[in-house]
Amino acid sequence: MLSHEQARAFYDRFGAKQDWQRFYEDPSLDELTAHLDLGEAQSVVEFGCGTGRLAACLLEECLPAHARYLGLDVSSTMVGLARDRLVRFGDRAEIRLTNGGLRLPLESESADRLVSTYVLDLLGEEDIRTLIAEAHRVLRPGGLIGLVSLTHGCTVGSRFFECLWTALHRVRPSLVGGCRPIALLRFVGEGWEVRYHRTLVRYAVPSEVLVAQRL
Repeated sequence: MLSHEQARAFYDRFGAKQDWQRFYEDPSLDELTAHLDLGEAQSVVEFGCGTGRLAACLLEECLPAHARYLGLDVSSTMVGLARDRLVRFGDRAEIRLTNGGLRLPLESESADRLVSTYVLDLLGEEDIRTLIAEAHRVLRPGGLIGLVSLTHGCTVGSRFFECLWTALHRVRPSLVGGCRPIALLRFVGEGWEVRYHRTLVRYAVPSEVLVAQRL
C-alpha cells in the first residue's frame, strides 16, 4: 500500500498519462453518470479529480447550467491539469489541492452528489470507511454517492488480470499506481440505500460501479 505521500509523488510524475487509462475507464464512467440523476444536482464534489476529464464531461453534458463543481486532489500536477481543463467553465468549477487528509472541506449536508472514481482502490480499508462516512456527512439527505474502482474478476480473462495485478501490487505497489482490486459494496452499509451496482469488464479489466443514496 502506498502512503499518502508516495501516492502524491507517483501522480505528480504520472500527470496527463492518467488519461491513457480511458480505454477501460470510459465505459464505467459512462455507466456511473447515467445513474447519478445529475440533471437534478445543484452541487457536485469529486474526491480525486485527476486531470479533470470526468469533471469536464459532467459540466458540459450532464449538469444543469447553474450547478457547481468542486474537485479535490492530493497531486499538484493533477490540480494544475484539472484547472487548465476546466478554466472555460469559470466560477462553476473549483479545484483545490488537499494535504491527503480524508476530512472533506465542506459543511455538513451541503452537497447533492459526491463522486470518486479509481481512487478508493488506492486507500486502505480504514481510510475507505472514513471517506464513506465523510460522504454521508457532507451529502444532503437523498444525495447520491457515485463510486468506481478496480474490482475482483468475474470472467476467465478478468480473473487472470486480477491475479497478475495483485501479484504486481504485492511486489511493488508503485508498479500499478498503488491501486488493487477491491469490493466497494461491502463498505456501503448503514445509512445508505444502494441504487445501482454492476461490474463491467473492458479489455479484461474489471471495474465496479456503485451508486448509493444517503438516507
